[in-house]
Amino acid sequence: MAEPYYKRVLLKLSGEALGGEQGYGIDPNTITAIAREVKQVVELGVQLSLVIGGGNIFRGLAASSKGMDRASADYMGMLATMINSLALQDALEKVGVDTRVQSAIAMAEVAEPYIRRRAIRHLEKGRVVIFGAGTGNPYFTTDTAASLRAMEIGADVILKGTKVDGVYSADPKKDPTATKFSTLDYLEVLRKGLQVMDATAISLCMDNSLPIIVFDVTTEGNVVRVVCGERIGTLVKGV
Repeated sequence: MAEPYYKRVLLKLSGEALGGEQGYGIDPNTITAIAREVKQVVELGVQLSLVIGGGNIFRGLAASSKGMDRASADYMGMLATMINSLALQDALEKVGVDTRVQSAIAMAEVAEPYIRRRAIRHLEKGRVVIFGAGTGNPYFTTDTAASLRAMEIGADVILKGTKVDGVYSADPKKDPTATKFSTLDYLEVLRKGLQVMDATAISLCMDNSLPIIVFDVTTEGNVVRVVCGERIGTLVKGV
């Protein structure tokens, strides 16, 4: 059994990652595959938490650009993240992983309220904690929520699971000359406007020296490889 390099991690997944090939909604095969990956990580003794986006169901920013009130659109996006969180909780428990969902918006019937100390206690007991509803505030993305929660629980690293195998100078699907970065520093990401996480999330990580690893979550076994310290994807850290 491989030895984990990181003890406590936060895995950030985009909503689109749950959509599978179709890119929207929740694909049962994809969510089951993610649950199995998470189980392998937990079996290594790693304390794992998750933040999931809601873009497969509803995008607040896209709706506000078409005339909807931004705050209302963002709250709808937060509810979309809760749908994803509950779906992943169900998938995880079906493969035998003890899971808790904590919501930044009060919804006592379906999830615990977000309480930092309780979240840390769950992690110490070997439970996977899924943080839903973003930060609970409009105008903030789930990237920012991931950075915030990672720092609150004292995570060693943020693992940003995407559909590409790292950060490129341009979209590799559109530009064949795009080059992949193996490492970047926070300021480079901000200066070049690279699509790692939004500027608020990157700034939060930079201020607190929290590394980010961007990797391809669709390749089987990659989550375990990253947790065990294998150099895949792109590492974003301080100089």
